Amino acid sequence: MADSSVFDEIGPWSEVKLDIIRDYAQAYSRILTKKEIFYHIYIDAFAGAGINRSRTTGKFIPGSPLNALWVKPPFREYHFIDLDNAKVDALEQIAGERQKVYIYHGDCNEILLRQVFPRVPWEEYRRALCVLDPYGLHLNWTIIETAGEMRSIEIFLNFPIMDMNRNVLHRALEKVNPEQLQRMNAFWGDESWRECIYMSQEDLFGETHNHKVQCANKIVAEAFRQRLQSVAGFEYVPEPVAMRNSKGATLYYLFFAAQQPVAANIVMDIFNKYRREGT
Repeated sequence: MADSSVFDEIGPWSEVKLDIIRDYAQAYSRILTKKEIFYHIYIDAFAGAGINRSRTTGKFIPGSPLNALWVKPPFREYHFIDLDNAKVDALEQIAGERQKVYIYHGDCNEILLRQVFPRVPWEEYRRALCVLDPYGLHLNWTIIETAGEMRSIEIFLNFPIMDMNRNVLHRALEKVNPEQLQRMNAFWGDESWRECIYMSQEDLFGETHNHKVQCANKIVAEAFRQRLQSVAGFEYVPEPVAMRNSKGATLYYLFFAAQQPVAANIVMDIFNKYRREGT
């Protein structure tokens, strides 16, 4: 096994996320395998080392790549991407001698468009489940929109609302670092996020300031959900699951987007199960 320092330490909320993705990946593979005409692929754009350490128990637990490799019946191909060379090495150890497992060292924003997504053409009955789980605002909207336009790719997306709140969604927009604004625009695809989060007010001196509205987390999540449908072109985008820490603070939203109603129905059942259990 690789040096344990390469494995990410994750909280209970991330363990729940892994369970949700695992449960759906199992159902997805079972359904697509029955329809022999389809060739189904698993993609993890921020794969990590394939194994994580539980912050709660200290034990090693499988990450999404390892969970995917254990799915029965198996996917026809697996594509794992990470920027960290040590994590890529760990993934290669986990993959071992398995066939049709492709591991990439680099920026997923480039690798997905150039090397991976072209392997999933709709007209050749290829389909893919793609996990987009960035650590923060490290994903470009182009990836999301391309997946929607291709119609052959379903996505799970970590919507990093904590990173947004910490670095972008301050009370006063004028105080936000320009580099952080660029990151937000790249993730969102344009500057339309400002319209749903800020309202303009004049001060006593007649100067206009943009102030953050209340309940911004829910507002921005709903605006992004609608954007996944109206701009990226996904037909079905269920209400996301809010992943919260032990203090009840929302760390991120887990989105799912697909073109088929059966996919959305399965995910809504899984989401609701975890909502009932107090995710």
